[in-house]
Amino acid sequence: MRVSEYYKLNKKQPSLSFLDVDIENDVKLFVNARALRILESDWGEHCTHLLHTFFSAVVDSIRSGNDTHALDILTVLKEPNETHLGLSKGRSDGRGLGPEKAKQIWNAFKKSKAVKSGLLSDLEDTVLLIDGVSTDILSDIITNIIRGPLIAFTQRVCEEYGIPLINDVDSGPVWNPNTKSWDQDYVRLPMPDDTKLILVPKSIVRIDMDYSVEKYYRHYVLERFKEEEMERNTGLVQILKSGKNKGKKIVYKKDVEAKYGSEAKALSIKKTDENPDLLMKYKADNSGPTPALSHRQIADVQGTELPDWARLLESVTSLQPGKKDAYKYEDAIGDLLSALFYPVLVDPETQTSIHDGMKRVDITFTNYARTGFFEWLARHYDCSHVFVECKNFGNELGNPEIDQIAMRFSKDRGRFGIVVCRTIENRVAMQKRCKAVATDGHGYIVAIDDKDLESLIADAEDRLLQRYDFPTVKRLFDKLIF
Repeated sequence: MRVSEYYKLNKKQPSLSFLDVDIENDVKLFVNARALRILESDWGEHCTHLLHTFFSAVVDSIRSGNDTHALDILTVLKEPNETHLGLSKGRSDGRGLGPEKAKQIWNAFKKSKAVKSGLLSDLEDTVLLIDGVSTDILSDIITNIIRGPLIAFTQRVCEEYGIPLINDVDSGPVWNPNTKSWDQDYVRLPMPDDTKLILVPKSIVRIDMDYSVEKYYRHYVLERFKEEEMERNTGLVQILKSGKNKGKKIVYKKDVEAKYGSEAKALSIKKTDENPDLLMKYKADNSGPTPALSHRQIADVQGTELPDWARLLESVTSLQPGKKDAYKYEDAIGDLLSALFYPVLVDPETQTSIHDGMKRVDITFTNYARTGFFEWLARHYDCSHVFVECKNFGNELGNPEIDQIAMRFSKDRGRFGIVVCRTIENRVAMQKRCKAVATDGHGYIVAIDDKDLESLIADAEDRLLQRYDFPTVKRLFDKLIF
């Protein structure tokens, strides 16, 4: 049973900001460090700071000879079953990360020349060069380090969706970046079937890590072995006797593996110690983080549903305009836009407080775009966040409603927003109102109504190779700048 089913949220995975996990079993997805680094929000920056301080604390302790402190830090790590991510089969009760595994990792850190030289510079490098650290172990380590922000995220989401929180639940170890040590407290968390649950934003999980020891070994380490065999003209060098490359010297990977073995991690560590440039080249070639998982990728891994566009749109259009259904309208718009804009706009937050609580924004998205319209928008305009105001009015919007969202803009938060309403009867007048805001330098606003929502859905259904161009939104934006 999934979280949404257990708590009767009446929402499906495409509209939820968190991963809608089974409350008993694990899903084979992993928290990704670089996914956090590219998340331009206070929450993402906090998580990144925690990862950096943890990694520095371990490495600095080992370099300075304070091995005991490093071991103390690592020994606290445990398998975070409360997130239901990983490789456990059946109920989430993995035994991968614990004191014994932590000691193995500590020993590997101590022996690592890459640690002592500074070549190992990021937590995700450990997948390549630290014995005992695999994709699932690294995900567990990251989850431990960011447990504090994950608890805060869980509490916010639960309050937003009405999921009951239980007092005095053991937080588990929480990394303190100031003391470089672990804290523990009692917090409020959901407890389905008396089992602790911590929710994870779906924007930060991936099917795998950005770095792969198998790819590093096969395409970089083995190639270096081949080059060295060729330079020494060893017995592994063969001369092609036929074909268009007749007479060419070649070394086969299978022969290299027969001579040196095929243990990817061990050989990668050995060869990188001798050739630090290998790791630098691999990291340079793989510097781009993988994009957030699409609806289809999440559905395939979890066995959940793809967006039901007809149902999501009908939830909006079936409501009567007016104050009576204003909150239902905001909720329905949130569900629809969360599905429409994901994975480009992520982590929607409702009723975001700004200006010390004096003003609120109906819905705030974090711009996570790596391609398409919103990526272009972020490069040319201030667009770290996208603001949405929902107006379930029965009459035409006027200047006050347009000015309201403009007053939420700032250089740090972003200067792009969307006003969603029921009907725009005079589109020329509406366009003039929005363009006036842009001309005066306050920011950029597009107004969309029920018919535009239909066009947005058509855009989503016709999306080519996940380019996320959002032509309906771009068409309205272009009218502001041309």
